[in-house]
Amino acid sequence: MRVVIDTNIFVSSFFGGNPRKIIDLWKNGKITLCLSKDILDEYIDVLQRVGLGDESEIEELLSLFARGFNILFTTKTPKIKVVKDDPDDDKFIECAVALKAEVIITGDKSIEAIKEYMGIRILTPQQFLEIMKPAET
Repeated sequence: MRVVIDTNIFVSSFFGGNPRKIIDLWKNGKITLCLSKDILDEYIDVLQRVGLGDESEIEELLSLFARGFNILFTTKTPKIKVVKDDPDDDKFIECAVALKAEVIITGDKSIEAIKEYMGIRILTPQQFLEIMKPAET
């Protein structure tokens, strides 16, 4: 399953809980992470800003990114304007459309409020893990 993971979920994964379970699904090859340059830049910027830039886990993640581990990467995304409260978050929807992702996983209320865009479901971590449970067993 192709997914776009919002930055808040990616960063929260360092602290455990459902976000960590989602990143583990990616690391275990159960989902494919869809990325664009803008998303990757934001991941790294926010991780460094919150003081996680020196963690060994970020080194592992950067290595997985560099190897293209279960990743689809796009350099071209359509210009989409749907996140009214925070237009900067349109990059997640743009990436999902460009790479034909099935799901965007977010904890951001302004993205979550959209629910679905062009057949792409927008889910919270808990909602996503609920739909993944049957696939894990």
